[in-house]
Amino acid sequence: MASCPVGATESSSAADPPLGGLAPGRVSTVAADDGTPISVEEIDPADGGRPAVTVVGVHGFALSRLSWHYQRKALGALRMPRVRQIYYDHRGHGESAPADAAASTIEQLAADLHAVVRAVAPGEPIVLLGHSMGGMVIMELAQACPELFEDQVRGVVLIATAAGEVGSRGLPRSLLSKYNPLTRGVGELAGWQPGLVEFVRAAGSQLTRHAVRRLAFGKREVSSELVDFMLQMLAVSPVQQLAKFTDTLGSHNRYAALAGLKHVHTLVVGGDADRVTPYPHTERIAAELPDAAVLRVRGAGHMVHLEQPDLVNSHVIDLVQACAGIDGQRRRRKIRWWRR
Repeated sequence: MASCPVGATESSSAADPPLGGLAPGRVSTVAADDGTPISVEEIDPADGGRPAVTVVGVHGFALSRLSWHYQRKALGALRMPRVRQIYYDHRGHGESAPADAAASTIEQLAADLHAVVRAVAPGEPIVLLGHSMGGMVIMELAQACPELFEDQVRGVVLIATAAGEVGSRGLPRSLLSKYNPLTRGVGELAGWQPGLVEFVRAAGSQLTRHAVRRLAFGKREVSSELVDFMLQMLAVSPVQQLAKFTDTLGSHNRYAALAGLKHVHTLVVGGDADRVTPYPHTERIAAELPDAAVLRVRGAGHMVHLEQPDLVNSHVIDLVQACAGIDGQRRRRKIRWWRR
C-alpha cells in the first residue's frame, strides 16, 4: 500500500472539507477590555448533547483560528465527553481588528483571552489549547489570573511553544537578507530573532514556497495541500500588524508563570525538527512542570498539530477526558508512558 504524505490519511475521502473549509460555527464579536473587536467562533456538540468541558484554542503568531482544523474535527466527533469548542483570532490576526503598537503585547493578548472566556464561557470548565505564541499567552494568563486556573481551567495543552529565550535558536541566519527592507526593519525590532523574522517575511510573500515548507514543517514529507494552507493563513494578516508583535515575542520570559499550571492537567507537545521553537524549549517547560505529560513528535516541525494531527489529537483527547474524569486508571498508565 502506498504511504500517505503527512497531513493526509488513508481514511480521507473526496467528501472531506478542504483545510480551513469546515462549516463555520456560531461567529460573534467580543469586545476586549479596551474595546477592540475580537472575532470568536463557537461550535456546540453535533448531537446537541450537553458538553462536559469547553475547549478554547489560542492560535500561534501570524496564523488564525483556522489553524486548529484537525483538532476541531477530532473534538467535534468526541462523545465521551461531549465538547464545546471556542476558537478566536488574536487582535492583528485573521478576522479580528487591527492592533496598535502599544497593544501588540503578550500581556494584552492574555487580557483578550480572558475577555473571550468571560464573554462566551463564563463559569464553564475549560481546557486551553495554545500553539506557539498562543502557548505564551496562556502562560501570561496563568501568571496574571491565577484564580482562573484554580476555579475554571481544568487542563492546558502547550504545543510548539517556549517559556522564554525565543529566537536564541532557530533558522540559520543565512536565510535572512539584511538588504531586504522588510527583513531589516523587523530584524532591528526583534533583535534578529530568526524564526520570528521568517514568519513575517513569509506573510509578506518574501519567502519561496520551499522556504515556507521548511519553516513550518519538519523532516517528513507533507502534502502540497498542507503547504498551500500554511501560505493561505500567512497571507491573511498584514505584515505591518505582525511586525508589531515581534518585540514582545523576542522579550518573552514566562518561566515563573509556569508555576500557575502545576495544579491543572498539562500536556506539552514539541516536534524535534522544529526550527522556530526547537525541542529544547519543550524540554525546559517539562523540567519546570515535572507532573506534565510530554509528547515528543519525531521529525515534526513547528506546525506539529497540522503535520501529525492523529498523534497530537489522541493525546489531546486523553487530556480532555482526564479533565472530565473519564477512565482515569487507564489514563494514569498512559501519562507515565508519555513522559521523557
